[in-house]
Amino acid sequence: MYNTILNLHSYWAFIVLIVLIIATVNALIKSSGNKEYGPKDFRLALFTLIVSHIQLLIGLILYVVSPRLAMFSELGMGGVMKDAVNRLYLVEHPFVNIIAIVLITIGYSKHKKKLTSKSKFKMIAIFYTLGLILLLSRIPWSMWLG
Repeated sequence: MYNTILNLHSYWAFIVLIVLIIATVNALIKSSGNKEYGPKDFRLALFTLIVSHIQLLIGLILYVVSPRLAMFSELGMGGVMKDAVNRLYLVEHPFVNIIAIVLITIGYSKHKKKLTSKSKFKMIAIFYTLGLILLLSRIPWSMWLG
């Protein structure tokens, strides 16, 4: 079960990154170009929110079933924090990525309250970019691409 969820989490991450990059670039370009916010922009922002939340749920399930979780009881918090790999998987990756999903959610919520196209795109651009940067910073690249 663990390997299945791990593979799903890894492959779904590609979808999240692709959609998040597209939504972010779309918002940045249209914000600077004074384009009108339309139904396609709304659907793209919403789809990005949905796929990122699905990834969060998969990640939380993975965290709970992970054999790495036993490291907390074996090493204690101090031992986990001293080991870079355990710290990444048990603390940094989950914590930072939850913050990234929260930022994406805030951006989506704030953009809906804005009245002008420029301000809608600006909210998406700011919060989705911050979320993207955080997600990219905590991906275990050596395991993911290796």
